[in-house]
Amino acid sequence: MFSLIQRCCFHTPFKLQKFNSPRLLLYGKNKTTCSSLSPCLQREVCLLSRSPRLNPASVYATKLQAVHTSPPFFKKKTPKESDTKDSGILQQSMKSLKDSPKPALYLSLAGLIPFVSVPLLMAVQGTYYPQLAFAQITYGAVTVSFLGGMRWGFALPENSPAKPDWLNLANSTVSPLLAWQALLFKDTTHGAIMLVMALGIALHYDISLLPTYPRWFKVLRVVGTVVMVLSLLATAALKTISEEQLSNSRHKWQNTK
Repeated sequence: MFSLIQRCCFHTPFKLQKFNSPRLLLYGKNKTTCSSLSPCLQREVCLLSRSPRLNPASVYATKLQAVHTSPPFFKKKTPKESDTKDSGILQQSMKSLKDSPKPALYLSLAGLIPFVSVPLLMAVQGTYYPQLAFAQITYGAVTVSFLGGMRWGFALPENSPAKPDWLNLANSTVSPLLAWQALLFKDTTHGAIMLVMALGIALHYDISLLPTYPRWFKVLRVVGTVVMVLSLLATAALKTISEEQLSNSRHKWQNTK
């Protein structure tokens, strides 16, 4: 049927016009063009035009699709670019982390133990210990100060790609000042929030201001910062839960009196 339609279309040019009646008429330059079309094609046009669910516009569009004889082309579904980019970045990061020197990797992971052990011990025993929380904040302040001094050691050598200018040296003192401020808070929750800010600023400096750091070090810094921040927030959350439980128990004890 499609070969017959092709012969009719190529040998006899015709034009589609739409009238007020629900039928679709085919006219060419000569009035005898309709007689050259296949009876099957005319029967299909009549069936489409008599269908009560199709208006003249839809009949016209349907007929145009029927006349078109090129094979259908379906686009293959490809994965989203964001998914491929995210997976590629994750794979590269894990590869860079594996390529890091073993002493730096093991010492960095061992340095996260005091952060993780404090909220883990409190969660296992179901009790909040203020002394452990303050010890965690103190250790966090020392860690932030170490990260600030590390940038001085990177920028001061003569052959270093980083310049010992005001941008690198002065900004490295911001994180230790925030860490010192965290030790002055009586409330450990406020100290934890201040340390989170200091860790975020230190990470921003290491990734943005000093791009000459090796890739494995940047990945290691990101992983370490995430673990430290989550540990500090977990300790603060355990303190809030412990205080709520203590207040509820006091209210119950007063109501029993």
